[in-house]
Amino acid sequence: MSDFRRTGPPVRRRLDPVTETLTATAVREDSRYEAVRSRDARFDGVFFFAVETTGIYCRPSCPAVTPKRHNVRFFPTAAAAQGSGFRACRRCRPDAVPGSADWNVRADVVGRAMRLIGDGVVDREGVTGLAGRLGYSARQVQRQLTAELGAGPVALARAQRAHTARVLLQTTGLPVTEIAFASGFASVRQFNDTIRAVYAATPSALRAAAPARDRAATRHAATPSAGIPLRLAHRGPYLAGPVFDLLQREAVTGVEEVTGPPGRRLYRRTLRLPYGTGIVAVHERTGRAGSGGGWLDARLHLTDLRDLTTAVQRLRRLFDLDADPYAVDERLGADPRLAPLVAARPGLRSPGTADPEELAVRALTGRAGAERLVQRYGKTLDAPCGALTHLFPEPAALAGAAPDGPLGALAAALADGAVRLDPGADRDDAERALLAVPGVDAATAAAVRTRALGDPDVAPPGRAVPDTWRPWRSYALNHLRAAGEWENDR
Repeated sequence: MSDFRRTGPPVRRRLDPVTETLTATAVREDSRYEAVRSRDARFDGVFFFAVETTGIYCRPSCPAVTPKRHNVRFFPTAAAAQGSGFRACRRCRPDAVPGSADWNVRADVVGRAMRLIGDGVVDREGVTGLAGRLGYSARQVQRQLTAELGAGPVALARAQRAHTARVLLQTTGLPVTEIAFASGFASVRQFNDTIRAVYAATPSALRAAAPARDRAATRHAATPSAGIPLRLAHRGPYLAGPVFDLLQREAVTGVEEVTGPPGRRLYRRTLRLPYGTGIVAVHERTGRAGSGGGWLDARLHLTDLRDLTTAVQRLRRLFDLDADPYAVDERLGADPRLAPLVAARPGLRSPGTADPEELAVRALTGRAGAERLVQRYGKTLDAPCGALTHLFPEPAALAGAAPDGPLGALAAALADGAVRLDPGADRDDAERALLAVPGVDAATAAAVRTRALGDPDVAPPGRAVPDTWRPWRSYALNHLRAAGEWENDR
């Protein structure tokens, strides 16, 4: 043994910050390349990779031949890849993947901004409107999004518009000019330039290149009145039964209905949207999703096609389609109490809502009370569709009609903005504002925070739950409810 062996603990050399950052980046990118090499669909939407020799960007699970490592670049968003001059792969359609689960979990300004952009705020109100909702200057929002995501709000909204345009081109027979404005573009020229940049094809060529399923749908969906067929993608397993069970229990007559036997149910509801109204139908889908994910079949009927992006995002929140079930199940499955429940129900979700303000009112009044409100104050649809006859009443209408009591106080707070529940609302601020409303207790505020604000980590008020369930306590409680154990613990 050498006499020069050092005694005592080893001396660790500290890398300078730049070297540490470069090393961490290299390790992260090597891990991402392994996901690409194994075509791991768990990472679809989490990041994108682009191939410098072809000028194409893809999702990690793309079935094409794996490129060499030195030709690959990684991007956090599709918008960042597009901004670097790469076009979307026609084979794996990376723009159609589920959104990153980070935007549902995170409560910081970037997460809130991404939820608002997904809801179409930039298209409707511009970057100034987005910044105002977040409480920051437009310059600060631009800087933070660009630093973390490689693209600013305009580029992120542009990527979303391009995806909406592709859906309309390939699933409807609408004229190209009408699709341009329905997708949120300000002009036909801007629409054509964006489609060429993102897909390396003209709008007509993109429509002609639609998959056979979409071409068949186009023949049967040539007008807005026929509805827009959609596949709402999700990652990993999706346990649809408990979601449809909940929607069936809560369905408010006139606004919602669930029909069909378990396993083949159809959920339908009316929607109030920024430009008009809509009716959506979503099919229960069981036992057919692959290990990497699957989809729910849906059809949207809109009075104004400009509402397509917003309607899709609200459905995704309602059905919790952007969640990462692998992360949730791994964390909760390590808990001795939850492990058998997670094993029995992989992919259990935490449903949200299609209308946060409606959810808040319903959480206060209950189902029966909500049905009375619909019949008395709900707006009748211009074209009722079967059992769907009304829109849920707006807070302003309820505040004027029922000014007294907890309902009037809550409706007034929602109407004047004292309580904000939009996708970019600060969750802590919203909960404090709710608790300041007379008649709103902690349990109601927690339900609104879980469902309307999509918080995955809400603990039951007045109860201690293990910290090991963080950051998925909302999902943990759903597992206990599904197993019939939660009621026994109360």
